[in-house]
Amino acid sequence: MINVAIMGHGVVGSGTAEILINHPERIEKATHTAVNVKYILDLREFPGLSYSDKFVKDFNIILNDESVRVVAEVMGGINPAYDFVKKRLEKGKSVVTSNKELVAAKGAELLKIAAENNANFLFEASVGGGIPVLRPIAQCLAANEITEIFGILNGTTNYILNKMIVENMDFDSALTLAQEKGFAEKNPAADIEGHDACRKICILAALAFGKDFPVLFGQFLSGGIIFLLAVVYHLYLDREQTAFLRPACIQYRQYGYAIF
Repeated sequence: MINVAIMGHGVVGSGTAEILINHPERIEKATHTAVNVKYILDLREFPGLSYSDKFVKDFNIILNDESVRVVAEVMGGINPAYDFVKKRLEKGKSVVTSNKELVAAKGAELLKIAAENNANFLFEASVGGGIPVLRPIAQCLAANEITEIFGILNGTTNYILNKMIVENMDFDSALTLAQEKGFAEKNPAADIEGHDACRKICILAALAFGKDFPVLFGQFLSGGIIFLLAVVYHLYLDREQTAFLRPACIQYRQYGYAIF
């Protein structure tokens, strides 16, 4: 049996906990070992859950428990996620994360620390985890030369654009609806200002083109749909076109990289 801990109990963290706790047979069949969620780290109270007894508020409980072999970091943001992940890796314990902000800014450093301590730092869920796309790029396509990557990387913005174009909804109403349905965060800046898509395309480009995450992430400015609303209205007034935000990264042999 493997003991694991989950850091964060938001949308992703609660979903992770429910899958691991409520479907043990399925998980054991897939991994060939039983997986036990020993701790869930969150400062908030969650009474009434079937696993409420697993919550802790002190990260050191997880850090100092040698029986916890793997931690899922789903807190989001750089701090305190970076400090927590780094300390776990330095103790030789593996970490799985969905935190694209952390991976884009600190990925190269954390991968190095993991390798030095015989641990794994895995981040498939940070970009297109449901597809998946990162492992195929890094492993299945390792013999190929990738020169261009593009795709729809942020579902929130595309939900909003669809409501605006297809249903003639104004931006504020579409954003509010996205928040009510759980597609957008209470603070939607990362989505509508393009930061989320920028982080994801930088992670994809780093894996495809062999560059460090922070190097790419620090070189580019981002702009999301909030800066394109006037353009969207003028281009798609006929309601017969589809609007979406599609970041791209192209590798040029002579000139380097372009991300847009």
